[in-house]
Amino acid sequence: MKLDLTEDSLPVYEALSSSVRLHMLRLLAVQSMNVKELAGAVNLSSAIMTMHVRKLEAAGLIRTHMAPGRSGLQKICSLAAENVEIIFPAQAKAERKAYRKDIPVGHYSDFQIEPTCGLATTEQVIGNFDDPRYFWDMERVNAGILWFGKGYVEYKIPNFLLTSQQPEELVITMEIASEAPSTNNNWPSDIAFTLNGHKLGYWTSPGDYGDRLGKYTPLWWPAYTNQYGLLKQLRITPKGTFMDGLKLSDITLEQVGIRDKQWTFRLSVDEDAEHIGGLTLFGKGFGNYNDDLVVELFYTDSASSAEPAEAAE
Repeated sequence: MKLDLTEDSLPVYEALSSSVRLHMLRLLAVQSMNVKELAGAVNLSSAIMTMHVRKLEAAGLIRTHMAPGRSGLQKICSLAAENVEIIFPAQAKAERKAYRKDIPVGHYSDFQIEPTCGLATTEQVIGNFDDPRYFWDMERVNAGILWFGKGYVEYKIPNFLLTSQQPEELVITMEIASEAPSTNNNWPSDIAFTLNGHKLGYWTSPGDYGDRLGKYTPLWWPAYTNQYGLLKQLRITPKGTFMDGLKLSDITLEQVGIRDKQWTFRLSVDEDAEHIGGLTLFGKGFGNYNDDLVVELFYTDSASSAEPAEAAE
C-alpha cells in the first residue's frame, strides 16, 4: 500500500491512530479471526469491535468475508496489506515508477522434483498425485496450484527495463507454504530463492496449512490437501535482499544482473536444507490471495527513450 501526504491517505492514517486497531492488526498478522474472537482478544464488546473493523476495512488495511459458524454466519477478518509505504513530496520528484508481470504458477520453464507432488487447475487435478511426469502435461499452463516434496521449479521472466531507466528494486510476491503428506500446520521447510544463478537466501515455512478452506480454494478441492499459504514478499535492492523487511543476504540488484534481457527465478527445497519439508505454490483460484507469482520492477526515469536495455556484459 502506497500513501502520500494528501487527504486521500487520511483514512489510513486515521485507522492507524488507535491502539485498539493497531492491536487488531497485530492479531490478524498471525491468523484470520472473526469479530467475536477479536472482541474477546482486546476485551471489547462485539458492537464496538464492529466499528473498529469497519474503520480498518474502509482504509483498505483488512478485508472481510462471511462464512458459516456455529451460530450462523460470521464475519471473518484478515489482513489486506502486508506493508505501507509513505511517499513524501521530495521522493515523488524522483519519478519512481514500476512495471508488473503476473506469472501463472504453471508457466515454469524447468523443474526437478520429488514426490509428494502434484498440480491442479481450478477445475481438476492434472494427471495423478505423486507422479512428476505430469508436470510436463500440456494442461500444466492452466495450473493454479503446485506442490512437491524436494527439488525446484524455475520461471523465465522478461525484462522490459529501458536504457534510460534506473532500477531501484525488484519485488517478487508469492503465496507459499510447506508440503506435508496430507497437511500439517507444524511442518517446517527451508524454501530457497535463486535469481540468475545467485542464491538470494531462504525462508523457513512454518507448515502446510489444511485447518480450513482457503478463501479462493475451490469447494471441490479435497479437505486433506493444501488449502492456503502465507503471502511473502522478496525484495532485491542495492543494499541487499530482504524477505518481508528482514535481510536474507547481501546479494544486490547489480550482482544478480538486473539489466539482463530475461531473469531466471528458482524456488527450491534443497538436498542439504536443515528442514526438507517441501513447497506449495498457490496461484489464482487457490489459497487466500487469488494472485499468481507477481514480479514488480521499480525504477526511476532519467530521460525519455524507446530503446530496450541491452544485456549487461
